[in-house]
Amino acid sequence: MTRKLCNSLIFLLTLAIANAGAQNSQVLYYMNIPQNHFLNPALRPSNSVYIGLPGISGVNVNINNNFFNFSDIFEVSKQGDSTISLFHPDYDISKFTSKLKDMNYLEPQAAVQLFGLGFSAGRDLYIFLDVNERVEMDLALPGDMLKLAFEGNEQFAGKTIDLNSLRTNVSYYREAGLGFSKDITRILRLGIKGKLLFGVANVSLDNKALSVTVQDDFTHTVDADLMANISAPVGFYMNDDNIIDSVSFDEDRFETTSGISDYLLETGNPGFSLDIGAELRLTEKIHFSAAVTDLGFIKWKRDISNIAAESQFEFSGVDFEDVYNGDKTFEEVGEEILDSLKNSFHMTDSDIPYRTNLPLGVSFGASYSPSGSFTLGLLSYTRITGNQFREALTLSANLNLGNAFSTTLTYTTANYRYDNLGFGLAFRLGFFQFYALADRIPITWNKILNDGESIPLPENFNTIHARLGMNLVFGNNVKRKNDKPMIIFQ
Repeated sequence: MTRKLCNSLIFLLTLAIANAGAQNSQVLYYMNIPQNHFLNPALRPSNSVYIGLPGISGVNVNINNNFFNFSDIFEVSKQGDSTISLFHPDYDISKFTSKLKDMNYLEPQAAVQLFGLGFSAGRDLYIFLDVNERVEMDLALPGDMLKLAFEGNEQFAGKTIDLNSLRTNVSYYREAGLGFSKDITRILRLGIKGKLLFGVANVSLDNKALSVTVQDDFTHTVDADLMANISAPVGFYMNDDNIIDSVSFDEDRFETTSGISDYLLETGNPGFSLDIGAELRLTEKIHFSAAVTDLGFIKWKRDISNIAAESQFEFSGVDFEDVYNGDKTFEEVGEEILDSLKNSFHMTDSDIPYRTNLPLGVSFGASYSPSGSFTLGLLSYTRITGNQFREALTLSANLNLGNAFSTTLTYTTANYRYDNLGFGLAFRLGFFQFYALADRIPITWNKILNDGESIPLPENFNTIHARLGMNLVFGNNVKRKNDKPMIIFQ
C-alpha cells in the first residue's frame, strides 16, 4: 500500500481507539464522586463544589465484544514450548468459529473529560457543566460472514449468505453539556442535561440490503444496496469508470494554531443530545432511580464523501485460510481485499450530508441502606444501538464516608459472562479527590509463552473497562438526620 493510503486507513482506525468516547461504568453509579451524573443527571455528590481539570479529571477506556476472549485467540502449541495465535498454521480455527454468534459485535470506546464544574445553588439545586472528548465505534458482524472469512467458502457453495445486519459506525466528537438537578418534592429529585455536540470525524455504513452468493466454482457474487458515508479529511480519486483508484489523507488540514489543530476545533458537524434522570427516595433507606442518556444525534456536513456499492458485482472474498496456512501474509490478503473493494464501490456525484444517532443508554437502579454509610445497590443498564440491545445487571456493595472515602464492590452479569467483578475506590486529601475503578475484573488467568517467558493474560475476558482521575472538591453537603427536608446523597 502507498504511504498515503496507509495514513488514511490508520486515521480511520484511530477513530475507534484514540482520545475519547465511552460507555459509562456501572461501578460509578453508587460512588460519591461527581462523575456519577454521567449515568444519571439526578445523582449528585456530597461536595458543594467540584472542578475537573483537562485530562486529569477523567480518562475512561472501554473495549467490549460478545464473541471472543483472550483465551480464544491464543493457545499453547502442540510441542508445549510456545503460544500460537489465531493466524498460526497449527491453530485449531474451529475453536474460534464454534463460539461465533449469529450477530457478533465489537465496541471499543474511550473518553477524556476536558473540563468539569459542579456547584450547589441554594439548598437543593445543583448545577453542573462538563466538556468531554469522545470516540465510539460500533461494529456488528454476522456470524456467517466471519465463518466465510476464517473457514473458507466450501461449506457455503451454492448458498446465499444474508448480510443485512452488517453495521459499522465510528464517531469522534466533542460534547459540551450544561445541566442541573433539583428536589421537586421531599422524595423526588429530577435532573436534566443538554449537550451540544461537535463532530470531528465519522465513518458509517448505510446498509439497506447485502448478500453474498457463493457459486459452485467458489467465486462470490455480491448483491448490495449500501453506502459508506465518510466525514473526514480523506480524498478519493477515481478512474474513467468512476471507480475508486486511490485514497489520500489530507495532512494539511491538521496544521496548528498555538499548538492546537484547526481541524479539531471546527464546528461544521453540529449535534445535540439530552440526559434525563430521576431519583425517588421512598424512605430514608430505600431509593429508586432511572435515567435515559445520550438521546441525540450528529449532523455530518463537513468533508463529506459518499461511496456507493454497485447493485451486483463479483468479489474475490476474504479468506484468512491463506494466512494461517502460510501461503500468504496478512498484508497480501489485505491488499487483495482493498483491490476488490476499490473495484466494487464508486463515488456518488454529490456530497450528501447525513445523520447518525448516538447509542442510547437506559438505566434503572434500586438501593437499600441498612446504615447511613453502607448501601446495597442493584442496577440495570441497557445500551441501545440501532435495533440491538446490550444489557448488564449489576449488584453492588457500597461504602461512602461523606466525601472523604468511597468504595464499591460489584458483580455484573453481561456479555454472556457471569464471573465479572468490579471495584472502585475514591478518597480525598484536602481539596484533591482521587478515584479509580474497573469493571469486569478477570477471575481466572492463563499464561502465554514468549521466548521462554510466561506472560499472564486473563483466560475468559471479553471486556476491558477502566476509569481514573482526580477532582478538586470543596465543602461537604451531607445532611444531618434531623435536617428538613431530608436529603440523602449516595
